[in-house]
Amino acid sequence: MNTGNDTLKNDPQFFYGPLLSVKFNDDFNLTFVYLYANYDLEYFNEMKRYDSDLALNYRLNDYLKIFAGIKYLGFKLPSSDIETYGYGPGLGLNATFPIADNLFLLGTLSGFYLWGKTKQSGQDEKDKTYGINSTLSIAYYIAPASTVISLGGRFQYYKQVADEGGQEFKHKFYGITLSATYSFNI
Repeated sequence: MNTGNDTLKNDPQFFYGPLLSVKFNDDFNLTFVYLYANYDLEYFNEMKRYDSDLALNYRLNDYLKIFAGIKYLGFKLPSSDIETYGYGPGLGLNATFPIADNLFLLGTLSGFYLWGKTKQSGQDEKDKTYGINSTLSIAYYIAPASTVISLGGRFQYYKQVADEGGQEFKHKFYGITLSATYSFNI
């Protein structure tokens, strides 16, 4: 993917999608997050962006959790026939701090390493991607519905390196997140 610039930037965007958390016991839970955005990018008319995580979380104490899992990241640029995707492991830390009654401050920091492929004009090029995710949001727990509604921001930075030729592209994405997480015990 050649844009004439090695850093792709965009304006803040609204990501949306489901989040699911399954609690196994007081220390372990499984989370699934899928985020989607459709927006204009600096050098292209339209971009469809997909970002998904499946992670096993372990509670260190009342405020901190560590997690490890699998990440899928991809985007399509329909106007230029470019599609890229990658999947691989992720590792991170999640913090939850009570503000008042059912109101909380949530923060996450994680890193990932992905193996992927970029398709352009009928050609496939393998690549590797590594980077970070960070989120900060305010959340409200609706106890009768076992649901957390959160509003916040997300920043993601990653570098994509082609296996052949070593061409690099740096990507920066940031935007507003709004989520509803339904939690239940099994």
